[in-house]
Amino acid sequence: MTLTRRDFGKIGALSLAARFVPTLDAQASARKTGYAIIGLGRIAGHFMPGVQLTTNSSVTALVSGHPDKAARIAAQYGVPASSIYNYDNFDEIAHNPTVDAVYVALPNSMHAEYTIRAAKAGKHVLCEKPMCTSVADAERMIAACKAANVKLMIAYRCHYEPTNLRAVELIRSGAIGQVQAIESAFGFSIAPGEWRLDKKLAGGGPLYDVGIYCLNACRYLTSEEPENIAAFASVIDKDGRFKEVEENVGWTMRFPSGIVASCNTTYGSNLTGFFRVHGSKGWVQAQPAFNYDGLALAADLNGKMIDEPNPAKDPYQFAPQAEHFSHCIQNNLEPKTPGEEGLRDMRYIAEIYRSAGIAA
Repeated sequence: MTLTRRDFGKIGALSLAARFVPTLDAQASARKTGYAIIGLGRIAGHFMPGVQLTTNSSVTALVSGHPDKAARIAAQYGVPASSIYNYDNFDEIAHNPTVDAVYVALPNSMHAEYTIRAAKAGKHVLCEKPMCTSVADAERMIAACKAANVKLMIAYRCHYEPTNLRAVELIRSGAIGQVQAIESAFGFSIAPGEWRLDKKLAGGGPLYDVGIYCLNACRYLTSEEPENIAAFASVIDKDGRFKEVEENVGWTMRFPSGIVASCNTTYGSNLTGFFRVHGSKGWVQAQPAFNYDGLALAADLNGKMIDEPNPAKDPYQFAPQAEHFSHCIQNNLEPKTPGEEGLRDMRYIAEIYRSAGIAA
């Protein structure tokens, strides 16, 4: 399969992703999977418009501690007042037949609690990354969903995103030869007062937030699991923002095939997220690779140059992952990025922190 710039211009992100992820249903489902959105912050503001672009999903309930905000968003998405919950009465969602699944869009440290409560309420769970803030919590989340016989998927949207999928296709086809090395980085200059600077809420610094994109990308690009990790961390800006979490983390990973990956993440600089994969016959890179839009792929395939910008705009990236999870729910299929995928990253994050000398 060969995709050109014309392909990206003619085909929307959702339909293009369907070419790579066969479980996406081209036909609208008779009944759409209803989602309760838990937490109405920034990421939910991207996910909900993405749901509206799917063929098989809808927003049917909201969970928020801000009644005015919830009422405003409910009116926008046609959610009745009876399907607006707060964090105290959340468990009543078990009695709402319009809710099939929840989307957990809360601060990292709250993912485990609300995943487990949703599972006990009999609802499937699509949980934002990072999965949680500890390996133990990840294991508890998986166990709770299995015990309740509900599905758990981690919202690794890049697994469903066309530019990232195109890079995977080129690597798997051998177009750049044997992969030798990978470089990846992602970061931004964080504002004072962000909840991400509170270790109790975030679990850690940029590694949990944006560095996880680099970590996960190296895994799906190689289709291997790292066998050795070495890391360093630092705080350079002594301006009070980094009293609880690190500012910078850099780490290397060696994979069983011999591939070596070098990754960096920061809260001290606006660092465009990218990856570059070097092979024996060429290279492929995406830059930006992890943003919500503006992504672009370039490659040297043994002397043949490729330049493929992706014109898809936010919130199109959020549609394929919702479409995929709803299809899995409706057809009793295992999601492409289940809880076990998130658990693996949690274990590697813990290893990176140990190597860097950062206390969990």
